[in-house]
Formats: sequence, structure tokens, C-alpha cells
Amino acid sequence: MLYSLIRKFFFALDAETAHGIGMNGLDFLNAAGFAGLLAKPVTPCPVEVMGLKFPNPVGLAAGLDKNGDYIDGLARLGFGFIEIGTVTPKPQDGNAKPSLFRLPEARGIINRMGFNNAGVDRLLENVRRAQFPKKGGILGINIGKNATTPIEQAAEDYLICLDKVYAEASYVAANISSPNTKNLRELQKDEALDDLLSRLKARQEQLAEQHGKYVPLALKIAPDLDEAQITAIAEALRRHRFDAVIASNTTLSRAGVEGLAHGDEAGGLSGAPLFHPSTAVLKKLATALAGEVPIIGVGGIMSGADAAEKIRAGASLVQFYSGFIYRGPELVAEVAQTLADVLARQRL
Repeated sequence: MLYSLIRKFFFALDAETAHGIGMNGLDFLNAAGFAGLLAKPVTPCPVEVMGLKFPNPVGLAAGLDKNGDYIDGLARLGFGFIEIGTVTPKPQDGNAKPSLFRLPEARGIINRMGFNNAGVDRLLENVRRAQFPKKGGILGINIGKNATTPIEQAAEDYLICLDKVYAEASYVAANISSPNTKNLRELQKDEALDDLLSRLKARQEQLAEQHGKYVPLALKIAPDLDEAQITAIAEALRRHRFDAVIASNTTLSRAGVEGLAHGDEAGGLSGAPLFHPSTAVLKKLATALAGEVPIIGVGGIMSGADAAEKIRAGASLVQFYSGFIYRGPELVAEVAQTLADVLARQRL
């Protein structure tokens, strides 16, 4: 109820202004000790995935907190894990504004931000200040490449970021599926994918020995894939012994938003219109992986029932971002309760 009133205020502003005010407001409430007032009690539902013990399977997807500025405030809302980023080696502004658009009639969002972030060093400063990781909270760090880095040299950017964030992350997610960085999705194809995964896995092994701890690696993929591409990605994930796959990022499709205001804006579409295509990819991926690599299900989760469908399709964990914008903190508690019930029935 409280969030529905707050949302009316935010939705009267342009999306980027609202995002800044909202996140700074959460930071203020957390500093004052009141961030928990926005949250509802979250049902414990411990799960173990990637060798990590999650208090519940409900995560915040990357993109909301790109620089790790708001980790502790977000943690107060009951998430079982938080993923920050996407972060790049060097700071970059991203694409020209406006680059974020709401489609309220469809409960969707289009963004073409383009990995706008303050760089990996700034993110690490924020992570080291945050209390959530120090208290055992599970923090994923999502890494990418700078826009000015040629696609042929993309692996170098991922390795730079992996080197820097490894010691501070619970897991690291390589984002090769944003539609807003030129040619990035080429990394999902054949030789390019094989080379990137091979180099990331080799560096992970070196870093595990260097730091005396194993930090899992996940790969974030697009929903705009055909069956052959899904099968090829699944084979590569198994071959390189990746620890998880995140399915999926935003879509280039405009199915379900045709004719709506801002529906033809360039960028990736998320929110409710993404639910069915992302879940279809998740289901095919689960079949291809045959349980060998866990899946984090993302895309269009707007209710507990949506999250339950992701789990039934083969996900071990779920994440959302757009649903949080439309539903607020109450969605965290709703999804946690629903999944606790679903998983309890599966264990019977």
C-alpha cells in the first residue's frame, strides 16, 4: 500500500530522475535506520546453489545498482542475494539520455543505457564500505566490456574486471547479452564464446589458488536465441564447467508493446512482456543442460506465480528488476513465500 502511493509520485517523473530520487531515498532511509519499514517479513527458504548457501532464492537483478552505491539499503528489503553492475574496467557515461522508458500499460521498461557506470575501482570502494557482504550476504558482481574496446579484445576487459572483483564477490556474472553495447551479443556465438569461457575459467582457477577461495562464475545470456544457439551455449557451459547461467537479459522483440507510447524506442525490453520468451529460453536451456549447470531465472517476474513458473521451468534461483519498479518491496516477500511453498512441495 505504501509503495503504491510512492509509485504514483515516481511515475509522474521521467524514469531516470525517478530512479535517482528513489535510490537516494532508500539510501537515506537506510542511514536513518528506517529502510526496513518498506519491507515485509520474508519467509526463510534456504537453498544451496553454486556451492553457496542462500537464505532464500529471491535475488535483485543487475542494473538497478550499477556501482554498488545502495547495497545495504537494498539488502534490508529481504533479498536472498543482490547482484550489482554491470561494471566495466573504465568509467563510461553510457548512451545519450533519455535512455530509460516506462511502458505502464504493458508493465514494461525499455532501456538503452549501455553499461553506464563509474568503473570497477569505484564499485569496489562501495563494496568494501558495505556491511551486507561482511555479514555473509551473497553479493554477485556483474562484469562487462567498455564500449570503446573492440569486440576482438573484449575478453581482456572481462579478465581485468574478474581479477579486480574476485576477492570481494560471492559470485561473478559475465554479461555478454546486453543489446545496448555494439556487437556485444556476438560473444554468444561459437568460437568467440568458446574463447571467452575458456579464458575466464582458466583465470578463475588461477585466482582461486591465489586467494584461497573459489568464487563461482555465471554467464548471462539473451532471450533472443533459437534452439540451435541455446544448445550450443549449453554445450559450452558444460564443457568449460561454468557454475551457473542467468537466463535472461532484455529482449529486442517488441511483441506485446506494439503501438504503445515509447514502445518503438531502441533498447532492450524488460518487464511483463519478457516473461514468456525468457521462460521459454529457460525451459529449453534446462533441457539441454540436464541439471549439470544451475540456472538463475530472470525476466518478467511480476508476481509469486511468475517466479514459481520459472522454478518449474528449471531455475534454481530467480531475480527481478522491472517487477521491483512496478511492485516495490512487497514483491520480494510475495516471491519468497511462494517459492518456499513450491520448494517444500518438491521436497516431499
